[in-house]
Amino acid sequence: MSDPPPTTGLHHVTNICTDMEATVSFYEETLGWHTVKRTQNYDDPGTPHYYFSSTPSGEPGTTVTYFEYPNSQGAPGPGASHHFAFGVADEETLREWQTYLRDRDVNVSEIKDRTYFKSIYFSDPDGLVFELATQGPGFTQDEAEPGSELIDPFEAGYEN
Repeated sequence: MSDPPPTTGLHHVTNICTDMEATVSFYEETLGWHTVKRTQNYDDPGTPHYYFSSTPSGEPGTTVTYFEYPNSQGAPGPGASHHFAFGVADEETLREWQTYLRDRDVNVSEIKDRTYFKSIYFSDPDGLVFELATQGPGFTQDEAEPGSELIDPFEAGYEN
């Protein structure tokens, strides 16, 4: 076989938290998401494993899961995630989220122009960085075929 088999895209992201109750509160009460499954870590029986989704049934691509390991501390670097992002339709929705989160005392960044999308950043109770990003303008913003050129955003004069 010369080509890899196809994938359907991102299915879910799994993270580690120190306090599942605080994580449930963050996803359900702050983000308005749904707890779609409560189980155990199949690889570490007895460790809670909760699934959160922006949809009530938790379709693939909408789900973030957590293992609870109290008294643990992660270290950013190779092998760790820097952040993860979920999409919003447009800048108006992004601004609504920014206001909504600030009204709930969540520390949210200013809107960042990333050339290909605009986004805001905030953290979950354990400090994992979460991003909300607009759908557009898209990766063809500065090249007709995405990935065909090496783009230096600083040389190109992109803002932030």
